[in-house]
Amino acid sequence: MTNLQEKITAIFPETSQIPEQFQIQPLHQREYLVGGEMRQWAGATQDVYSPIFVKNGDKFESILIGSYPITDEAEAMEALDAAMRAYDNGRGEWPTMSLIERITCMENFLKKMLEKKTEIVNLLMYEIGKSLADSIKEFDRTIEYIYDTIDCLKDIDRNSSRFKIEQGIIGQIRRSPLGVVLCMGPFNYPLNETFCTLIPAIIMGNTILFKPPKHGTLLHYPLLKAFQECFPKGVVNTIYGRGANVVPPLMQTGKINVLTLIGSSKVANDLKKMHPKLNRLRAVLGLDAKNAGIILKNADVELAVKECILGSLSFNGQRCTAIKIIWVHRSIAKKFLNRFTEELEKLKFGMPWESGVNLTPLPEPNKPTYLAECIADAKANGADVINEGGGTTINSFVYPAVLYPVNEKMKVYSEEQFGPIVPVVPFDDVEEPIQYIINSSHGQQVSIFGTNPDQIAHLIDPLVNQVSRVNINAQCQRGPDTFPFTGRKDSAEGTLSVEDALRAFSIRTVVATKDTDANKKIFNEIVEEHSSHFLSTKYVF
Repeated sequence: MTNLQEKITAIFPETSQIPEQFQIQPLHQREYLVGGEMRQWAGATQDVYSPIFVKNGDKFESILIGSYPITDEAEAMEALDAAMRAYDNGRGEWPTMSLIERITCMENFLKKMLEKKTEIVNLLMYEIGKSLADSIKEFDRTIEYIYDTIDCLKDIDRNSSRFKIEQGIIGQIRRSPLGVVLCMGPFNYPLNETFCTLIPAIIMGNTILFKPPKHGTLLHYPLLKAFQECFPKGVVNTIYGRGANVVPPLMQTGKINVLTLIGSSKVANDLKKMHPKLNRLRAVLGLDAKNAGIILKNADVELAVKECILGSLSFNGQRCTAIKIIWVHRSIAKKFLNRFTEELEKLKFGMPWESGVNLTPLPEPNKPTYLAECIADAKANGADVINEGGGTTINSFVYPAVLYPVNEKMKVYSEEQFGPIVPVVPFDDVEEPIQYIINSSHGQQVSIFGTNPDQIAHLIDPLVNQVSRVNINAQCQRGPDTFPFTGRKDSAEGTLSVEDALRAFSIRTVVATKDTDANKKIFNEIVEEHSSHFLSTKYVF
């Protein structure tokens, strides 16, 4: 066994070595939320094992952290019926509720969510192997996102509180909900990215079918009571079970108004095709990405290394916004790779609760095998693993592998590896990475590293028509949440940001009349009597 293998093996503790504050008691969920009721479940369940292994004598065992219901099509249809009853063709209590009342409900939910912080953070660490620091950051960022959403909605409503008079027509334009939303989030940000669609969908007056991600299911259980207590019956309904069993029947009913999914483009395409009335289906999708970093000949190598380390290996590279392929000018490739591998070797690997840890176990059981296949394929087609021990795998932990020189024959050239593999491609002419991005089926982001303003300017103009965010001397990323987050090609449908998400889950609606004395009298009476939540000039502060 090599020294690196010994060090990786040593990160997996005995149960007694886990700090007391991070010990976990198995959480066996036997409830799910439908129609305002916490339904008891006595059927089949799915055991949840952590990517954290513990030593047991000479063996390693994955920690059983709980289980959750495997519900069937019948339960999914009950959830759909509950959401439809709550929406009631736009006549339900929630969609017709005043904005201030909906905001109050959301603020009450926020208070209850904050009470569950410690439990949710611990489950984030154990379910997906995310470091303590990043798990806390994900929770806090989600809370901040909800506050920002409430504030933005108030701004939108204040801007809509005035009447417009155009060409003899008096009108008021506000945003109305769309109906029943099927919400499915990702495993890598199971709280934050899920709530970035769930929260705006709810607060705009829609009713929800919520299917938690496969990895990251249990951490939502502590919030079910809060959803039940803070929102009217049927506003939030949970769906469990196998996605292939419960989601297609829902789509085939044609009663889903909005599909929101953060996952693969193949799954999204398949689900959309199941809907019998595609023109009625809205989709808000965050999909595949193969973001490139382009390191120009004149780049500040130290800066490029720092940002590319963060961009390619934060949370083990399991981010849709990760830099998943690096193009480096051949003249500085050796210098860049030497510094990159030196900085990589400084990254701390270990258990999620350890201070300063950068690399942690992977949550997907089949991921180490897939990554090993990618490395073997790259080596067979001419690449080398240039960092010592790259690809070393012990249990659920895979040490990052830097592959060079990568070419178009290799899987990692075009496939989204979504893990700690860093493919590096040398180039002589900047047209090479540009053509790569043009030909790619992905179009989320790109990072450009250079110091020549003219050269960067000439790259910006063509690339903004290929991807949806061009980062200059910085890693690819989502934030801040007030910036639009989307993608071209197969990388996204719809746009998310605090404001964009509110618009994505609603539609502009007009109440209008001809500018006559009789009609103005009717409008004035409705406004003065506060008899309509829509036709109103009330400000929400």
